[in-house]
Amino acid sequence: MIVPEDLLFKYGALLKNYSAGKIIFRKGDCCDEYYQIQEGTVQLSNSYPNGKEFVHGFPFSGHCFGESYLYNSKPFPIDAVALKKSSIIILSKAAFLNLVNDHPDVLQSIMRYTADRLHFKYIICSFLAISDPLEKIQKLLDHIKIYFGYTEQYSFRVPYTRSQMAHITGMRIETVIRVVKKMHNLELLKIDSGKIYY
Repeated sequence: MIVPEDLLFKYGALLKNYSAGKIIFRKGDCCDEYYQIQEGTVQLSNSYPNGKEFVHGFPFSGHCFGESYLYNSKPFPIDAVALKKSSIIILSKAAFLNLVNDHPDVLQSIMRYTADRLHFKYIICSFLAISDPLEKIQKLLDHIKIYFGYTEQYSFRVPYTRSQMAHITGMRIETVIRVVKKMHNLELLKIDSGKIYY
């Protein structure tokens, strides 16, 4: 958890349940709440009239999202949608600002998390210069494995589906499926009951 749940509830947070596909906020909405995922996964993305979609990330249990917009008056530039059944802890902006004023260590924790997420975005943006699909997937898996503190081969269960990896890297799902199979054959990763271990 980025912010301890008991502290959020002490400052008046509410727990809201979202079914899969339910919109949490839309592009253009003003940020007046802090969101932290108790359980589930959220998709942060932009949709375009031609049917294309750009996915910025898939925060999941323990992560927060949209928090940087609590410090400016700009509207959200993205949509946040529950990818599966999710429980989200929601705290009003005023209460959140009181919380971080009273507990500076919480603000430090949020800043570290936001810095990690920015680092991830820089890595993802660097994929635009890479043409080899295998190298793109390998760089993504290297980063998230290190982020979660795993070092041994096949010790890390990848938290993303092949479809999610395609959205993150900007590749077609068919390409990701083919690359994952190739990486399995090269013993760069292991597939067990459809799950990917890296």
